[in-house]
Amino acid sequence: MKQLMLVGATGLVGSHVLRQALADPAVERVVAPTRQPLAPHPKLLNPVVDFERLPEDADWWRVDAVICTLGTTIRAAGSQAAFYKVDHDHPLEVAYLARRHGARAFALNSALGADARSRVFYSRTKGEVERDLQAVGYPSLTLVRPGLIDGLRPQSRPLERLAVLVSRGVQPLLPRRYRVVPAERIAHHLLQAALAAAPGVHVLPSEALI
Repeated sequence: MKQLMLVGATGLVGSHVLRQALADPAVERVVAPTRQPLAPHPKLLNPVVDFERLPEDADWWRVDAVICTLGTTIRAAGSQAAFYKVDHDHPLEVAYLARRHGARAFALNSALGADARSRVFYSRTKGEVERDLQAVGYPSLTLVRPGLIDGLRPQSRPLERLAVLVSRGVQPLLPRRYRVVPAERIAHHLLQAALAAAPGVHVLPSEALI
């Protein structure tokens, strides 16, 4: 039985991870720190936190594995600096604190094209958080890199939704790498990676998630 931490539980992929983890008999407890309270569940511990001031010595950091699905858009964040904080700084701080308290596996929902040397800010940010997570020292680290994600988001992303709809229409013609990936499939792979905790660094490209 595993103690699992999930950050990003209110987002599209995170909500699917939460649902699957709570239903999985291999998971004893899910610790899901959020800004707003979640619906209660017997297996859920839901600390309400400010990610700008995380409590460093809280007992709930003691978990076996962490799944991180934190993410935003530059438009929603308001600036590149604010975006970087959500997509890089917060995941990294969570990773350090959980590792310091004994977590041995970390699974990150990253993105297709993640590259710390990219000229594209979004891709560079994703690549930098992948790179910096490898320095934290997790015995097991899984980096999941989906392309377009299919599912109903809590917040509206009209351009992304349009891209998903167009991609659905030409799905059979697209290389697997560029096909739309259902959010529940990404969640499944993140959860299985966290539970398996296979030693080493593992990268799951978009085509492996479908």
